Amino acid sequence: MKVVILAGGLGTRLSEYTKRIPKPMVTIGRIPILIHIIKHYMKYNFNDFIIAGGYKYSIIKDYFKKKKIKKANIKVINTGLNSLTGKRLKCLEKMLTETFMLTYGDGLSNIDIKKLYNFHKKSKKKITVTAVHPPARFGEIEIKGNLVKRFQEKPQLQKGWINGGFFVVEPSFFKLLGNKNEMLERGPINRATKKKTLAAYKHDGFWFCMDTARDKLSLENMLKKKKAPWI
Repeated sequence: MKVVILAGGLGTRLSEYTKRIPKPMVTIGRIPILIHIIKHYMKYNFNDFIIAGGYKYSIIKDYFKKKKIKKANIKVINTGLNSLTGKRLKCLEKMLTETFMLTYGDGLSNIDIKKLYNFHKKSKKKITVTAVHPPARFGEIEIKGNLVKRFQEKPQLQKGWINGGFFVVEPSFFKLLGNKNEMLERGPINRATKKKTLAAYKHDGFWFCMDTARDKLSLENMLKKKKAPWI
């Protein structure tokens, strides 16, 4: 089964790094976040990848020409510099004739991919999104009297759900994609919602999106402390 990773955005909020390289090539522990994502899927025997590149996509392509990942089949496709996520996916339609995985090139999780896939198949919907709890922006302190009983840096919130990526998609979903240059989330996914053909897989575990330099530092610290749940 193919895994599509959206990797073409400008990554402007991480401009300290993305002036030189595309966001998915920004490293966590000297390894591009894109590789961390690929290796997580490979743990569940998903080895066939399509990287939907755009901004500085040649850097990603050159990387995989030099570095081969054992058992992985990786294709890097230029889906356009100015394409939004919906159009990037539309560019790949002819390559995706069976159920496929889809995610963003900047999000890490310890999600069980096999359980996600099985949930999707049982739902019989065109697309399943992984719903996650967003991490808190600040550390959480539990206080008893004047003593700190528990200190946790940026805990995972337990209220509210957001789009965490890690989709499972049927080819029939392409019928909801027009020819417009539109965001996947604002266009076709909204249309799937209205047609009641979008399922949500609730993931209560770890999830983290690398949007800023502070996020990168948080992920680096998790790795250094050997507390990286996605490994």
